[in-house]
Formats: sequence, structure tokens, C-alpha cells
Amino acid sequence: MTTAPSVIIFDVNETLSDMSPLAERFREIGAPAELAALWFATLLRDGFALTSSGDRASFSAIGADALRRLLVDVELDRSPGAAVDHVMTALTSLDVHADVPDGIRALAADGYRLVTLSNGAARIADALFSAAGIRNEFEALLSVDDAPAWKPARAAYEYAAAASGTNSADMLLVAVHPWDIHGAARAGLRTAWVNRSGERYPDYFEDPDFTVAALTELPAALAAG
Repeated sequence: MTTAPSVIIFDVNETLSDMSPLAERFREIGAPAELAALWFATLLRDGFALTSSGDRASFSAIGADALRRLLVDVELDRSPGAAVDHVMTALTSLDVHADVPDGIRALAADGYRLVTLSNGAARIADALFSAAGIRNEFEALLSVDDAPAWKPARAAYEYAAAASGTNSADMLLVAVHPWDIHGAARAGLRTAWVNRSGERYPDYFEDPDFTVAALTELPAALAAG
């Protein structure tokens, strides 16, 4: 049986936070709801591009600029600046997915050290978990704002290991994004893919060590090895 990890590191955006309400924010400014998914994909694409070229910008700066560009040809019901603010401020008031509180508490009760590593700001995670009543279950809320690069660059995961006082092999990354799973695996971490939607995992990425349909399934999966 493989030794269990001592530190579980969580992605935040979409893995723990439910970002589906953002679609309503787009509708409220007069934009198509489906633009929310395109906006988030654009944000990630441009963040990854900066990382791969050795540059960087904050999640919020990229997000706001990408949103301004996507809204250029949209007939908004308010000024472009107010529309961008209306969408971006929603990130501070999201809820966690329904399976998250019980899953996090169970993992903490099992003795795992819990931390986060987000491409977004740590203050967003703090507000999210405080509202859900689980902030105290996390030992640290880490952000790539303090790391050499965004995930999925190896340096991001190495930063998390150093900040946690452990090594990569003793950590498990939990994420809904296959690109995050792949990056963590390449950096030497074990991985758990939360597949709430039942989608197929991409063949071109490193397979996760564990696959669960909800975070509440992870404690049993880890116990089974």
C-alpha cells in the first residue's frame, strides 16, 4: 500500500468554489450568460501564456482586462467599467460546492494537513471559506501571487511544498482541472481529480492517482490507498 500523503493541497477556483453564479452576473449587465465560460477560459489561457514566457500578472488584472475586451461589442445596460466591476466583485461572494464543507471537515478529522494553492488571490479563498464555516480547517491559504509562476508550472507546486515544510512526494493535489492534475503529477505530487460532471479525462494528460465524484468520497479513497 502506498504511504498516505501528509499534506493535501487544494485548487480553489471551480474545485472548491462554485463559479456557476457568474453566468447570472453576465446576464445582469446585458451580456450572454455563456460568455462567463469564455471569459474564464480566456483568463486562464492568458495567465498560462504569461507563465510560459517567463512573465506574470495577477489573476484579477488579467481577468478585468480580458473582460473589458470581451464586452467591447456587447450592448451593456451600464458603463463598461461598472459592468467589469459587477462581474469581478462576484468572485468575492461565491459559495463553495455542496460537497465541500463535509469533505473538508472529514479530511481534517482524519489528520491531514490542508492547504490551498490558487492562481487567484488568497483573500478570495479566505472570504469563501469563512462564509462556509471551514476557514479554520485550513493550515494555510497559498496563492501563486507569492510563487515564482502560475500553476501548472513546476515552480508553483515546489513553492507550495516549501511553504508547507514538506516535499512534493508527501503532498496530494486535489483539483477539478486536468491541466492542474497533470502539472502537479509532473512536479512529483500525488493527485486526486474531482469529477463532478462525469466528463472523460483527457488522454494526453498524466492520469490522476484518485478520481472521485465528490469531495466527500476522498477520505474513503485515500484510506483504501
